[in-house]
Amino acid sequence: MITVHHLENSRSQRILWMLEELGLDYELQRYAREPSMQAPASLRAVHPLGKSPVITDGDTTLAESGAILEYLSAVYGGGRFTPAAGTPEWLHYTYFMHYAEGSLMPLLFMKLVFGKLPERVPFLMRPVARAISGGADKTLLAPQISNHFAFLEGELHKREWFAGASFSAADIQMSFPLEAAAARSPLFARLPKLKAFVDRIQARPAYKRAVEKGGHYEILK
Repeated sequence: MITVHHLENSRSQRILWMLEELGLDYELQRYAREPSMQAPASLRAVHPLGKSPVITDGDTTLAESGAILEYLSAVYGGGRFTPAAGTPEWLHYTYFMHYAEGSLMPLLFMKLVFGKLPERVPFLMRPVARAISGGADKTLLAPQISNHFAFLEGELHKREWFAGASFSAADIQMSFPLEAAAARSPLFARLPKLKAFVDRIQARPAYKRAVEKGGHYEILK
């Protein structure tokens, strides 16, 4: 039996969604965030990094969203939600499976960190922190994020899903950074293809079942 070590409001929601898409039985081990919003230390008993998502499947312990999604597809899904190797769809799929966490999410996380910087420093240092935060956003983060959004909007003008005409695990992998962007960025509202993508994935029955089982799901701001 697969066990999902599920941290609230986290990337592990994607794993529940994949399991629901595949129609697999699984157990859910829930973990609440600490007041600091960090994962609890108890997750280190499952994986040394103490992060989520993590699954255990017999003697196998596996972390990292992309690795877990590909494992579930290969071992339990008969390749479902993975395009045939060597096809143009497979190339798109492979790219976006890595792009989500390798390129897009680090920028969004940096924007979140810099945005919270002024409230995390002593009161007298806040004007300096606001200047640093605003400068980093204006000169570094906002232009890059805008460029990434334009790129992704263009990709979804070419095809319905990120890999091609059919839904794939790459769409599940892309869901977390795009839901985060939709929750935080006013720019996102002016990107109709990306907005439609988020609306479309959230309307899928398997997505809704995953949210019901995983509990209240709110992108951290």
